[in-house]
Amino acid sequence: MSDGPVPVAVVTDSTASLPAAWAADAAPAVVRLTVVPLRLLAGTLVAGDDEPGAAEAVENAAARGERLTTARPAPAQFAAVYQAAADSGARAVLSVHVSGLLSGTVSSAALAAAAAPVPVLVLDSRTIGSGLGLVVLAALAAARAGRDLDAVAAAAGETAEQVGSFFAVDRPDALLAGGRLPAAELAAGGAAGTGDETPRLVSRTVLRMSAGRIAAVGRVRTWASAARLLAGAAAELAATLPSPPVVVVDHVAAAERAAALADRLAADVPQAGWVPVVAAGTAIRIHTGLGMLGVSVAPVPAVG
Repeated sequence: MSDGPVPVAVVTDSTASLPAAWAADAAPAVVRLTVVPLRLLAGTLVAGDDEPGAAEAVENAAARGERLTTARPAPAQFAAVYQAAADSGARAVLSVHVSGLLSGTVSSAALAAAAAPVPVLVLDSRTIGSGLGLVVLAALAAARAGRDLDAVAAAAGETAEQVGSFFAVDRPDALLAGGRLPAAELAAGGAAGTGDETPRLVSRTVLRMSAGRIAAVGRVRTWASAARLLAGAAAELAATLPSPPVVVVDHVAAAERAAALADRLAADVPQAGWVPVVAAGTAIRIHTGLGMLGVSVAPVPAVG
């Protein structure tokens, strides 16, 4: 490591669920975070995840029954971001993204990284949503502590290895249709012992990220049962971590349920302290549908 801080910029994509407090930059001259938007496809609409009116257009297309999907950012989008980071004084970039088994985003980033004006490391987080947000948090903590590129990547990679993400959806249709949840996996997941499963009445599917893929945990009748399953899984994982955990709740148009889950987790996992709640972006909404409720757990980033 050099005598002074080595400015490492951090780049992620719009599948990351990031509380605003994490994205706020306490040292703008040294560290920057840039979120590259995925492309939203809904009927005839093609728009960036960050474009004004895009979320409303997606909802209108969904109401008309049109097919919704997403596409990776083009390599040119990453190239522009890497150039902007260099122009602002960054000497290196860590680009950390949604699981490569769910999206081609890491491939686009890698293509752009090869021609970037500063060194760029591209990291496959093997997760998504608030799980990806926790990996980004670890990268930011290391970058803001003045670590070099390898150390920032190592901090993010360590969190990626330990993070656990669980989420529930009303219907898994879009995940099945897009191949992100194999039908055989859903069938194998069955109903995971929550006490109220009746196959003909099942209407909530609880899932988790596992080795970069989506895996089934169980199926239940009610959102209350889904929340119990999510809270139990998060608390169980938190108890195994070597340091105090960070716990985050994310949701799609389910703010009230998310707030209740956060309150429950604050009580069940008191060592986590504050449990932030964040609304997931439109790219995630397209694949989970409305009502998604999720929770992610990882150790507090170690940057000492």
